[in-house]
Amino acid sequence: MAKITYVEHNGTEHVVDVATGLTVMEGARDNNVPGIEADCGGACACSTCHVYVDAAWVEKIPGKDDMEEDMLDFAYEPDPVRSRLTCQIKVTDALDGLVVHMPERQI
Repeated sequence: MAKITYVEHNGTEHVVDVATGLTVMEGARDNNVPGIEADCGGACACSTCHVYVDAAWVEKIPGKDDMEEDMLDFAYEPDPVRSRLTCQIKVTDALDGLVVHMPERQI
């Protein structure tokens, strides 16, 4: 189990316990966190679960694969370093304390 903080664009924080093995997207969806739409359900076929990973965590999470890189091209104002699709980040105990920031909107 990992405690993940989802920060809405307006600064509202949602601190959620997410079970190991789920994705960061599933944690948001299962806990009704606004700002992560996840239209494709986690298939990495859209960019509606886009977030900016807190700078302190960028180097601590696994890197992006080519498919995620391609889908981030469709995200709202992607950041080449901090942007991630939450459907591609598997929760492990090592992610306890992870902070992600939602963009102003999802596309």
